[in-house]
Amino acid sequence: MTLPSNSPSKQVLQSASLSAITRRRIAHLIRKTDLLPTRMTLPAGTEIHYKTENFQFTGSFKLRGASAKLSGLPIDRPVITASSGNHGIACSLAAQRTGHNLTVVLPENVIAQKREKIESFGTRVIIAGADSSLAEVHARSLAQAEGHTYVSPYNDADVIAGQGTIGLELLEQMPQIDNILISMGGGGLISGIGSVMKSMSPVTKIIGVSATNTAALAASIKAGQIVETEHFDTLADGVAGGVDANSLTLPLATEVIDEIIHIDEQAIAEALKIMAWTENMIVEGAAAMALAPLLASPERYAGKTNVVLLCGANYDKPSIAKLLV
Repeated sequence: MTLPSNSPSKQVLQSASLSAITRRRIAHLIRKTDLLPTRMTLPAGTEIHYKTENFQFTGSFKLRGASAKLSGLPIDRPVITASSGNHGIACSLAAQRTGHNLTVVLPENVIAQKREKIESFGTRVIIAGADSSLAEVHARSLAQAEGHTYVSPYNDADVIAGQGTIGLELLEQMPQIDNILISMGGGGLISGIGSVMKSMSPVTKIIGVSATNTAALAASIKAGQIVETEHFDTLADGVAGGVDANSLTLPLATEVIDEIIHIDEQAIAEALKIMAWTENMIVEGAAAMALAPLLASPERYAGKTNVVLLCGANYDKPSIAKLLV
């Protein structure tokens, strides 16, 4: 699906500006991650680079948004959030640093290693809902009932701005980028990076990579409104779940994404193998998924400078081990 490209709206420009402000505020809380070239053999003039958020302090980009949000909240009020894992890990570290009392609601299908990591910070954990979208519903109801501040994994201007700091780093590391491939979940990551790039490097094409088995944001963009979709198990569990009603990310993502590519489970598995055996990096399925379009249609990206956003590496060891045989 190819989307129309327009001049940046006021909303996009404001989001990019907030990312610049946020970067200064959270610089001491996050790692500026490396941009690494591929080990694959490529045609002359073709470049692939990995933005390695898998090496962020918590193993995913989510620490940026969590730090941006929690560092601006009063510490005398408890905080609650919902997560498929990575956002919960990020909020747990951020809360440990800021002093907030944190509760994380996780879905029933959460990866065991992610739950264990969250609990290692002393975070209160509640298991509720078959998937991330239902866990979010439960977290919101608890926030209202218990007087907690709810922190959305993606539907929050500060969280989006925190993820957008990746775009600012990219512009310093690689001033000329033709394509950025970003896996799509609730839309906070792609909205944040996309807002920065469309404001400062409008020639850069933002490519959203959507898992066929959980494609709520892609379906909502196509419909022009939030729609309910059925979710199936996916190797890209980090992007599983729905999108909030009245989400900030829907209009932002609709504006900044130039193209959406759908990826099936077989292609995610193949990308995981390439990342492990060729790139010498074991990442989670949601991260490898961003590479899949380049593997499927290399001719489309030939002669161009391409960046693949590796969103995280908090994988389920038994599941990954089976794939990498």
